[in-house]
Amino acid sequence: MKILVSACLLGQDCKYNGGNNYSKKVAEYIKGHDIVSVCPEVAGGLPVPRIPCEIVGGKVTNKNGERKDLEFRSGAEICLKKALYEKVDLAILQSRSPSCGVKQIYDGSFTGKLISGKGVFAELLSKHGIKIVDVEDL
Repeated sequence: MKILVSACLLGQDCKYNGGNNYSKKVAEYIKGHDIVSVCPEVAGGLPVPRIPCEIVGGKVTNKNGERKDLEFRSGAEICLKKALYEKVDLAILQSRSPSCGVKQIYDGSFTGKLISGKGVFAELLSKHGIKIVDVEDL
């Protein structure tokens, strides 16, 4: 099986705060599988670290009110192309991210409130028939 994984879950320091979300559960789950590691935000040209972003009125915006939708969506497209080229069977994505959130994302108020919804990359993968799993559901 070929599995796409959010790079932060594999220990890559690509989160907005310069850190990662290394997951021992993911490391165990992917043993023996071919892995495709991606970070749509970095692929879209965003720096590490960067100002936190949320989806506000359907557009990705940072906490300073600057639109980052183009970077998020172009990075999602780049990573989708990689997923399709690599013929991935499954994607394990980071919870609540404006890119990779599978079930929930932050509501756009930058107050930590969650709502049902998908990040831009998770949505794109779903539309193209790639099964997505929230890391918390492993």
